[in-house]
Amino acid sequence: MAKVLFIVTGATYWVLKDGTRYATGYWAEEFAMPYKKITEAGHDVVVATPNGVVPNVDMMSLRPSMAGGEEGALELEAIIRSAEVMRRPLKLSDVRLEDYDAVYLPGGHGPMADLAFDADVGRLLTAQLASGRPLAIVCHAPASMLATRIHGESPFKGYRVTCFTNEEEEAVGLAARSTWLLETDLKEKVGVDFSRGPIWEPYMVEDRNLVTGQNPHSAAILGDRLLELLK
Repeated sequence: MAKVLFIVTGATYWVLKDGTRYATGYWAEEFAMPYKKITEAGHDVVVATPNGVVPNVDMMSLRPSMAGGEEGALELEAIIRSAEVMRRPLKLSDVRLEDYDAVYLPGGHGPMADLAFDADVGRLLTAQLASGRPLAIVCHAPASMLATRIHGESPFKGYRVTCFTNEEEEAVGLAARSTWLLETDLKEKVGVDFSRGPIWEPYMVEDRNLVTGQNPHSAAILGDRLLELLK
């Protein structure tokens, strides 16, 4: 059976333009759906975070209105509660990539606060991309690609990529309040070949061993694709 590394944000808030601390963390659906698919198929999941902090779920992602109703919210809560690995994460600095068959990064606004600036994340993503083994990243987690730049150059330059779009950020009311926008910075600072689907619809882009998803609803299809790649 395969072993999959989940690199998860350790942030609990994101500082907005006016200095406000916006409560955040990882988005429940983006962790839970791939975790459920991968573990039910018999594979192992190991979680790693900056400094080994226990990840914080964005409470908004457990609201029934965000989780497809009361039943959806309860299912996400149950999956997260059962995921022992979330309570004893590795430190990113201690990760040995050769121990894993694939790497997955769930989003939420948390990665905008920590993974985008984390040297260990930059090192691990650069090495995973070069290894040819699967690397799957969803929603706001492509912010981590910004950490791969050395002297302004990223190995992700020219890759076909999607992420949470500026239009989706506007729809949640944060575009005007944030200090930077993910879609804009990935295009301008990393130099990705950006593509997107309709707002809130599942959308996935695959380029070589990199698979990216646009938004929370894309996490399930990324989980399915990872399972195919692990066969």
